[in-house]
Amino acid sequence: MDLVNFLARSAARSYPDPFFSAQLKRGGSVLTDPDAMTAQLEALLKQYQGLDFLMFKHGPAASQRGDKGPWDVDRLVLHRIEAAIARLAPPGSVYITQLNGYLGSTADVDRRAPYVFSLARALLADLQEGWVKTLAEQVHADTYASYLDMAEGLLENGFKDAAAVIAGTSLEVHVRELCMKSAVPIEVNGKWKKADTMNADLKKAGVYGTLQQKQVTAWMDLRNKAAHGNYGEYDQSEVRSLIRGVRDFMLKYPA
Repeated sequence: MDLVNFLARSAARSYPDPFFSAQLKRGGSVLTDPDAMTAQLEALLKQYQGLDFLMFKHGPAASQRGDKGPWDVDRLVLHRIEAAIARLAPPGSVYITQLNGYLGSTADVDRRAPYVFSLARALLADLQEGWVKTLAEQVHADTYASYLDMAEGLLENGFKDAAAVIAGTSLEVHVRELCMKSAVPIEVNGKWKKADTMNADLKKAGVYGTLQQKQVTAWMDLRNKAAHGNYGEYDQSEVRSLIRGVRDFMLKYPA
């Protein structure tokens, strides 16, 4: 097996199974669905707003007595909000840093509650405005970036054909993930759609326009030339443009 085919097959095996990703979405994983993330936070914040936390209703002495009843409900809601922030906020984000700070500075639920509530509201607002990537988008971005870096390294070392296959494979997998994110079917009669078909379907769904569709088609054509051994039909500069273009495309249309 030559280097080009070896790298192509290695890249395909290393990507997350798109059917696994689709199953996560069908199963309602909030980590892959911005709408589900938003809905979960909204529900918890609504529960919070319907409660009077013990400290403000009965004073500090009530929590020291360990009263049951409403106190347990208040505490449960707060802990669920804290868990939601930890689960939904991007790793290493300001949300996580601040949450850890609140949890570490006081064990007093009453005093911590308004700060955690404000933090959850801020996270919700950013999710609604589309300023926070889902965990799935972050994982995909990191994975694709690694393979594009590999492609650049191969290109700089004279392996333009292997670099073209790796970059093209990255593009095709990203297009499939973008279809799943946009609720565009990726199968016909139980078989995966061809990359060109998914590209056209994304254009029809309004994910991007005609010019972007044509550019993706051109990139896929270059990838096919490399995969089928037509090495003389493109040069190193075109592969460099392919890698750069695919990287920009993934940033502009995250999956």
